[in-house]
Amino acid sequence: MSRILDQGILLLVVSFLPSLQTTKVLSEWKKCGDPECEMTMSRVQATTDYLGPDCRYLNFKTGEEIMVYSKLSRKNENLWTGSKGKDFGYFPKDAVKVEEVFISEEVEVLTKETDFLCLHGDKYTFE
Repeated sequence: MSRILDQGILLLVVSFLPSLQTTKVLSEWKKCGDPECEMTMSRVQATTDYLGPDCRYLNFKTGEEIMVYSKLSRKNENLWTGSKGKDFGYFPKDAVKVEEVFISEEVEVLTKETDFLCLHGDKYTFE
């Protein structure tokens, strides 16, 4: 009986692992074009196909255009945030080349918990 209970607990823990990954803070700080991170910082073009590890990431194909709104800083400077059409998410800066810069000075601000939640349609997914 205890073995069945142990297996049940293990399955429960394993089922929650993806949820923990999708709410993990990727960095405490980010750089933006304004304090509210509403301004478009730059326009970039994908230099390679990219498929992110979870729903927080922006997937794209080589040649697609992406608008950049923020760049994670300090702990994780490799990830930028941007949109492609209706899709929005994180992507590695090494997978794109900058085509046009719209802001002259970046502002560093603290990230929020909501920066790292998955957005499905019109609703945030709280897992």
